[in-house]
Amino acid sequence: MRRPIAALKTLIRLDFLLIFILGLFLASGCGKKQQESELAQQQNAKDVVKEGDVVKVEYKGSLEDGTVFDESKEGEPLIFVVGSGQIIPGFDKAVVGMKLNEEKKVTIQKEDAYGERDETLVKVFPRNILPENLKPRKDMILSMRDNNGRILPAKVVEVTADSLTLDLNHPLAGKNLVFDIKVIGIE
Repeated sequence: MRRPIAALKTLIRLDFLLIFILGLFLASGCGKKQQESELAQQQNAKDVVKEGDVVKVEYKGSLEDGTVFDESKEGEPLIFVVGSGQIIPGFDKAVVGMKLNEEKKVTIQKEDAYGERDETLVKVFPRNILPENLKPRKDMILSMRDNNGRILPAKVVEVTADSLTLDLNHPLAGKNLVFDIKVIGIE
């Protein structure tokens, strides 16, 4: 008589074990679906540019008359953090909301690019600020450091025996800029 009871207990344990394993299997499947769903949501979130994303873009920048002033080289995209101030504000704003592999053309007003020209930034310096071996000429672009160590372009406007007149405005100041942009990466 003991054997049928022992056999019954073994069957109950096996049934319980099978139910337990089936429960784990089902739970892991549901968890997997939830993980897949979360992963898909994260992937979809990375398909649209938002502030704080690291983006890779291919671009071509031109003036309104079509003169190209800069463009990314093939295989060397521009990489920056959206909203960090690494690039001009208008370009930053233009990529927000773009999708992965989306292309668009935008015109950025001078206020959102390099600003208006500031005539107070045209300054006269003594010629001896330059190294002796440097022979400045009109329209030459020199690199100067500001008080924060940033390198700024300075265009030579006039050269005399004793002085040098430099335009410290950015070369694109006072101009609206046109960009062809393609987002090729979002992280």
